[in-house]
Amino acid sequence: MSLHPEIIPTVELRAPDTVMRLDRLGASFPTPLSFMRRLVRALIAERSELTYPVWDIDAEGHGRAVLSISLGGHVYSLIAYSNPIPDDARTDRVIAEVWDTTFTLFDGVPKTADLDRLASEVPRQEAGRMQPTELILSRANKSMRLFNHVVSELAEGRQPDAAQIGKIGYLMRTTAVYGNGKFGIADREKFKDRPVLNGPFAAEMLTVWLIRQFTLALVEHVARAKGGDAAAKLEPRLKRHLGIGNSTGLGMAPFLVNHPGLLHAWVQARETALAQVLSAPQDTDRLQALLTRAKAHVAEWNVDDAVQMPRIETLRTELETLDPDTMWEDARDKSAECQEMVVALLLEAHPAICEALCETMGDDRIPHFDPSVSCADMQARLRRAHGWALDFDLEAAGADDLFWYVSEDKLEPRLGERHVIPGAERESPLDIARQVQNFERALNEANGQDPLAVLLMAAPEHRRIARRIQAFGDLDYAEVRDNLIDASTRPIDLLRAKLSVFGAAKFDPKSDRWTRVTLFQGAPLAEDIAGGTATDDWAFPVLG
Repeated sequence: MSLHPEIIPTVELRAPDTVMRLDRLGASFPTPLSFMRRLVRALIAERSELTYPVWDIDAEGHGRAVLSISLGGHVYSLIAYSNPIPDDARTDRVIAEVWDTTFTLFDGVPKTADLDRLASEVPRQEAGRMQPTELILSRANKSMRLFNHVVSELAEGRQPDAAQIGKIGYLMRTTAVYGNGKFGIADREKFKDRPVLNGPFAAEMLTVWLIRQFTLALVEHVARAKGGDAAAKLEPRLKRHLGIGNSTGLGMAPFLVNHPGLLHAWVQARETALAQVLSAPQDTDRLQALLTRAKAHVAEWNVDDAVQMPRIETLRTELETLDPDTMWEDARDKSAECQEMVVALLLEAHPAICEALCETMGDDRIPHFDPSVSCADMQARLRRAHGWALDFDLEAAGADDLFWYVSEDKLEPRLGERHVIPGAERESPLDIARQVQNFERALNEANGQDPLAVLLMAAPEHRRIARRIQAFGDLDYAEVRDNLIDASTRPIDLLRAKLSVFGAAKFDPKSDRWTRVTLFQGAPLAEDIAGGTATDDWAFPVLG
């Protein structure tokens, strides 16, 4: 684990039993460790310039465009196809088959033949056929109300209503950003050793940042086509506040469970940064400025969700009680939302500490499994690493009411009610607590001196959890320490935990199974970066 060389932590890392519970994970906020922040710092460091080698867009905003940028010694291009679609076909659901705009991140600068080939494939998304020159696949729908409002106002030479921009916060909303070999696009192995793109989800973050630039260019283009010379351009203040919306549902939820090594790396980096920050001198003026900004940011955060909105209101009240000199101590008796906001504020005040830890957030380990260990040794490992899972009463009412599965039509994760709908026989193995308890019972009945292989030959269903315990049991933050098939499970907590590591903000739950968020809101624009005026100080964006 990389540490800031001038700071030796004197504070212990927070316990996994505290930070790895669903309700705590579901209160996470983005920090300087977030992947969007890492990308923006790289763009700033290189003063990367964005070019538009192709802009074949008509007056209505339809056609194709290419946006190219150099980063880490390589050129990447966002190819965008904008097509008219019926209003009733515009949906955030994964079952959609058409979208306002579809995208791919292309390795290099595409030739006309590439654009022609992809014109019949990218708009089809999952149904299309891609090649390894395509690194990422994505699609987005317009926020029609705001997009049309901005076009109309700019065409008349006026700036759009700031209140509407503040309320919505984006002109387009992505409904998927696919990477890592899906649908024929390049596997991550192709670029995992390249500068910048070597980090987790770096290519996806670059794609979304470029989509944001495309949407801003598109709205000004349509306004100029409508208003001619009288048309205005968006003020930089309003422009920066327009991020990219995103709708995320159950498809993302199992990721943290299926990638325990990555989960540990992400949480350990944050907890290590926090321990270093709490061991370092504090700049109370900086903390006061960040706290003031955070209060304003939370004041602009409004949702319809009956669970999240009261939490936001509590957070607003609790933030008013914090003193920059004693912020960490003040938060100890506050809500999880307030405590995790304080974590984000403290990390924000120490960007160098966070930057030193960003390179630790990947996980390239190849899990090793040794069936020759004794059953007694395996049981000791289980109790030491996964003892938390033995505390759940899986016979209690509701303890196994849910089951995870993959839908046949879209191959997307779903969550079903075990005693209501059929299909539990095809359950996905996200029931870690139940697997641990079943394995522990089998180990109790086994001869402790026998090799584990003897037990697994008789009961191979335990091989998966045995391998998991051996591979990840020594990682403190590798497991979500809850029973994920209990009726009380809120998948949205898993979504928020992952999205906050991406850098998402303004969580807007639409149920306990899907949420809308805003990406890159407040982030520097391409012209800021190329002009050398950009900074990475854009956390907790406020329109004012």
